[in-house]
Amino acid sequence: MSIYYTEDHEWIDLSGDVAIVGITVHAQDALGDVVFVDLPAVGSHFDQKAIAGVVESVKAAADVYMPVSGEIIEVNETLRADPSLANSDPLKSGWFFKVKLSDLTQVEALLSEEAYQALVG
Repeated sequence: MSIYYTEDHEWIDLSGDVAIVGITVHAQDALGDVVFVDLPAVGSHFDQKAIAGVVESVKAAADVYMPVSGEIIEVNETLRADPSLANSDPLKSGWFFKVKLSDLTQVEALLSEEAYQALVG
């Protein structure tokens, strides 16, 4: 598995042509206590950088962007029931959805962990 990041503060854990997507620790820190997540419908298709969901906190709402183009194959129903997982465990149990990539080359435009850490400083 390989983890990549976007400049919009999503992470993607790639395994073959399927990836798990969530928001980064930096994103959840900036948002504060997450109180609601709007997850995409299974079977829906999104282009890279399209809005695929929304995360709302006590401070603000933010869009969740697709790191890569593809089809949503699973959403995290546990996160929908307990949005605070996006704060308490954003890189594991707080994941948002799984996507089957339609273009693996799009991963090349994503950031490594080192590049993302340099971005958020």
